[in-house]
Amino acid sequence: MLVNKIACVADKTDSSRKLLKLLIAKYGVIDIDNEQNISSIDVIVVIGGDGFMLHSLHRFINFHLPFYGINRGTVGFLLNSFETDDNLIEKITNAVSTDIHPLSMEVITKSGHHKIKMAINEVSLLRQTNQTVTIRILIDGKERMKELVGDGVMVSTAAGSSAYNFSAGGPIFPLESKILALTPISPFRPRRWRGALLPCKSVIKFEIKNYDKRPVNAVADFHEICDAKEIIVKEDTVKKITLLFDPYHSLEDRIIREQFSH
Repeated sequence: MLVNKIACVADKTDSSRKLLKLLIAKYGVIDIDNEQNISSIDVIVVIGGDGFMLHSLHRFINFHLPFYGINRGTVGFLLNSFETDDNLIEKITNAVSTDIHPLSMEVITKSGHHKIKMAINEVSLLRQTNQTVTIRILIDGKERMKELVGDGVMVSTAAGSSAYNFSAGGPIFPLESKILALTPISPFRPRRWRGALLPCKSVIKFEIKNYDKRPVNAVADFHEICDAKEIIVKEDTVKKITLLFDPYHSLEDRIIREQFSH
């Protein structure tokens, strides 16, 4: 892609702020937190860790611009490596783009409020108390599980499959598979159910049983809604996020390599 004007956002760590100052001096990048008019920019560079990258994607998704992440965190699954003597313009120009769609989470609370949040990694339903929760699961209007009893359940995108989903025992899968992972969290019943893989076009509905006695929180990435009664999760095909990765270190390649890690 052609790059003329670059905006940049960095987390508050010393290493990220230091790199931001270097990029401003060397390439004239715009500090997005100190600039009001960014209508003519071509790309947003994000400096930090995976958590900061996730927050930045949420913050700037409506700008409809590609994101190039630079890792200054720990894992850096959604980010690229970058040394101070690297050529930023060259790396962005040669980067490979990956498009992902977020999830839409619609929640009806026990008080009757209706709320909608977006998730890039996963939607999680989590028990609020020390008691297990009971959840009815419907896929495209058809009941698939009458009662899931446990700590909760999650729906993960391919981009998020190597995060919380994988820690809970769910599978890692490539972006091009166009599927969602439905993964239980510490299931008590059915004891041997380990989840399901669903087409990305699926509409997943969760109904919380005994929600007054056994309350559930619905979480879309880091947006949490308490006292959920009904939750509908589906892919948002209108919103699209474009991530840029170095050719030798694409997100697709990372997802494959992660499945062989120890």
